[in-house]
Amino acid sequence: MSAACTTTSVSSLALPGRAAAVPPAVRRGAWQLAAGQATTLKAARASVLRIRQGRLWITRDATAQWGSEDLVLGPGESLTVQAGQRIVMEPWDGYGATYSWDVEA
Repeated sequence: MSAACTTTSVSSLALPGRAAAVPPAVRRGAWQLAAGQATTLKAARASVLRIRQGRLWITRDATAQWGSEDLVLGPGESLTVQAGQRIVMEPWDGYGATYSWDVEA
């Protein structure tokens, strides 16, 4: 399976004499991870990580039920993270990724 991701820098979206535009994905409550950047999330309540663009390599901490787990998720895929559970994630490839993090409904 291959994936392609194209990005535009915020500065390239600016019109002359106007402030730079905010990328649509960010306006809608998504977060972006640049290539080579990693982040850690710990769920205060059961939450859902949804991949919007790119692919993320996710490592879930070990629990009493299972050991540490590595996953790669792509656009449209999601992962439920239980309250108190911690995940570490970074883009799978050199393109970065966009994701959302919401309380489970």
